[in-house]
Amino acid sequence: MDISVVIPLYNEEESLPELYAWIKRVMEANNFSYEVLFVNDGSTDTSWSVIQKLAQDDESVKGISFRRNYGKSAALYCGFDRAEGDVVITMDADLQDSPDEIPELFRMIKEDGYDLVSGWKKKRYDSKLAKNLPSKLFNATTRMISGIKLHDFNCGLKAYRKNVVKSIEVYGEMHRYIPYLAKNAGFKKIGEKVVKHQARLYGTTKFGLNRFVNGYLDLLSLWFLSTFGKKPMHFFGVVGSLMFLVGFIAVMVVGGIKLSHIIDGTSAPLVTNSPYFYLALTSMIIGCQLFLAGFLGEMIARNSAERNDYKLEDTIHLD
Repeated sequence: MDISVVIPLYNEEESLPELYAWIKRVMEANNFSYEVLFVNDGSTDTSWSVIQKLAQDDESVKGISFRRNYGKSAALYCGFDRAEGDVVITMDADLQDSPDEIPELFRMIKEDGYDLVSGWKKKRYDSKLAKNLPSKLFNATTRMISGIKLHDFNCGLKAYRKNVVKSIEVYGEMHRYIPYLAKNAGFKKIGEKVVKHQARLYGTTKFGLNRFVNGYLDLLSLWFLSTFGKKPMHFFGVVGSLMFLVGFIAVMVVGGIKLSHIIDGTSAPLVTNSPYFYLALTSMIIGCQLFLAGFLGEMIARNSAERNDYKLEDTIHLD
């Protein structure tokens, strides 16, 4: 099979028939063998009924339906697990991604040898203040930390070589950083293609401003795990040693000052008389504990047997 199109969705009943018809036209015009895998992320509208109807008329339509809303990463994880095409294309279900981009994305994977090609919505129709500006800041930070020169990490329209999606694990809200996950898995040829961004025709956006806060936390977590996940002592050992060294030097300085006053026969004010000393000390201890607790929690989550256990309500054309 040439292409698997994986489409995560939540309450997109109006756009699905039009999106499917558009994909089908593109596939047939280019003689691709394909499957369209809709992943219904616990929609509360009639999205699953629409998918069932589409599947009755075309066996290339396949579907997965979650019992509740798990999020985009969960939908992509399950879609990647079931995808069979040599090239896997992901796109959003809101018609803002154009299926006309598929042939060129496919060619870049098959002929140019890319492992992953990410779309870049150079011209956007979103709100400049609510989405465009925060997105630019987010992408700039991600480029700096990941070392991957992409303009739009969070673009839903991407193409992957099959072994890429079978080698990475998308969990939590890590769908924003799939190129970074691919790089950490050893896939180095990551490219970019300018794609057309279309204004939303139906419904409303499913993403709020909180995704930028969560995004930065996820990025920090991913960077920390990719850098120190298998060698935590390289981080905690160095930081701990530095803190011990600073503390030891401080004790020696305080002791030296106290000793000098004793030798001179004068009295020196006690450092411990200041409440700021205890506040600073307490803040350092709590900060270290919280960071360590966050790291240990992340490691436990990554190694949990149920980290990608999603309850399915129904499937279509999938064994």
